[in-house]
Amino acid sequence: MADKMKILVSDDVSEKGVALLREKGYQVDVKTNLDEVGLIDCIGDYDGLITRSMTHVTADVITAAKKLKIIGRAGVGIDSIDLKAATARGIIVVNAPTSNTIAATEHTCAMILAVTRHIPQAHDSLMAGEWKREKFTGIQLKDKTIGIIGVGRIGSRIAKRMQAMEMRTIGYDPYIPEERGKQLNCELVDLDTLLRESDYITLHTPLTKETRSMIGTEEFARMKDGVRVINVSRGAVLDINALAEALKSGKVAGAAVDVFPEEPLTTDINPFIGLENVVVTPHIGASTVEAQEGVSVDVAQGIMAGLRGEPVPTAVNMAPVAQNVYTTIRPYFDLMERMGILGVYLAEGPMKEISVEYTGELAETETALLTTAVLKGALNPILQDSVNFVNAPDLAKQRHISVKEVKSSDTGNFVGAVTVRIVTPKGGHSIVGTLFQSHGS
Repeated sequence: MADKMKILVSDDVSEKGVALLREKGYQVDVKTNLDEVGLIDCIGDYDGLITRSMTHVTADVITAAKKLKIIGRAGVGIDSIDLKAATARGIIVVNAPTSNTIAATEHTCAMILAVTRHIPQAHDSLMAGEWKREKFTGIQLKDKTIGIIGVGRIGSRIAKRMQAMEMRTIGYDPYIPEERGKQLNCELVDLDTLLRESDYITLHTPLTKETRSMIGTEEFARMKDGVRVINVSRGAVLDINALAEALKSGKVAGAAVDVFPEEPLTTDINPFIGLENVVVTPHIGASTVEAQEGVSVDVAQGIMAGLRGEPVPTAVNMAPVAQNVYTTIRPYFDLMERMGILGVYLAEGPMKEISVEYTGELAETETALLTTAVLKGALNPILQDSVNFVNAPDLAKQRHISVKEVKSSDTGNFVGAVTVRIVTPKGGHSIVGTLFQSHGS
């Protein structure tokens, strides 16, 4: 029951999400500024954890979290959470990837303008009693080329806004098709071309093995002289020490940075101290009232879904699913789990293979999460450990159960139907399921 479940909030988040959880009967404790030891000492009592970037959920924290079922990151980046350790424990990790999109977009635009027209430096000069207009001569954005690394939710919106400033927009993103670039009026190019042709370069990528330190000394050398660089994405995608050297040499005319590899950015690790051609802000790209309320509510809803045993579309360590796909498959989750439960009870001996065949509308969409629901239902009755949407596929592998998906265009008599076949050493049996739309009032 929800009233028996406890959730720890370890960073400052909007009260809206906290209030929603309490309204639904969860016990919510807010304990901020916990170091790793403090978090380890108390985390064992909690079923859920909500964090932001200041809390580091390490492998040791996860080991101590004996009851923890889900971690919610009130924001986008999850590099402060040991995702591998959480997944190994079957702990769902969810984030709020869309609510702060506009905030980050607008902050990026503000940073571009600030570094172009020297706004912070001119402000400081005037407040110091000076009047040195000639010192702060800027340039125009019109007819300049801006290179956008990562043309997703935020990058695509940057393109739209910079086109309104009459800039040429080019982008590098190996994960979006050329047709999408044409829709955005943003020419997709390789990274080398973007580095060579851009007057401005702005970063909007997640932190992955491929993007970590993707912009460093070698990349700065390939850029135009006098380029301006902006980073409002993840701190570790940019080598800030290499950037500082490029700023000192004049290779980079200006930079604007909101995120850093180590946060907070203290004076002993800040390479920009004394530089006048850089604008820095303390990771406030998502710091608007609307964004903070949005991510708080989104992550609260994800936490509740996870604690109810439901799939969470924003989970980052289980099969990803787009919102339109989720809308299609959502009605089938309970059916799939029930078929898994019935299948294992009918099985004679240990399961060797689980085959799931989809027909009708289900054959035309992504079904990995539905297959996981079957596994969840089939494994829960026979395992002592809790089985969920995160650990079910791995638990099936550990038990040497072969899992197959089959899709058929034969719709038969139903709009969408599923056949689950379970094979044991003594043979196999099949269960067919479908949903009927209610026409009652």
